[in-house]
Amino acid sequence: MLSRTLTRPLAAIGTALLITATLAGCAAAVALEPAADATNPGCAEIVVRLPEALGEQKLRETNAQGTGAWGDPATILLRCGVEVPGPTTQQCVAVGGIDWIVDDSNKPIFRFVTYGRTPATEVIVDYDKASASALIDLEGAISVIPAENACVDVTDVLPAG
Repeated sequence: MLSRTLTRPLAAIGTALLITATLAGCAAAVALEPAADATNPGCAEIVVRLPEALGEQKLRETNAQGTGAWGDPATILLRCGVEVPGPTTQQCVAVGGIDWIVDDSNKPIFRFVTYGRTPATEVIVDYDKASASALIDLEGAISVIPAENACVDVTDVLPAG
């Protein structure tokens, strides 16, 4: 499968973000670090379309541009404007018309990054506390950024025969 590179440091940052957001569960706003390209106009387009709930997790206020959080304590985090990943051998899956690179190295906390869309969006989900439908519920917001590339399987690039 062709997808893009996710580095371990970014996965560690995602885990740290989840811990920070969880600890901030009592606060009015979830404390998140904005991504480097959070000021990209595409991020504003995504954020204004974020759903009020992902499964049973309700949308929370955040303190950073280009971000979203759901649950109390926050169990689903979104950051738009993360680095557009390069080629990778990590799993790339299509969910509801959106291609996502999957990093499951910190199970049950999964990190998903959009593939083939600029700006790229990261979603971190704690699957012990959140529904598996989170990515499906984000389709309406993420799809405002047009897909420039798509995940491919090795069978898509091998010659027939």
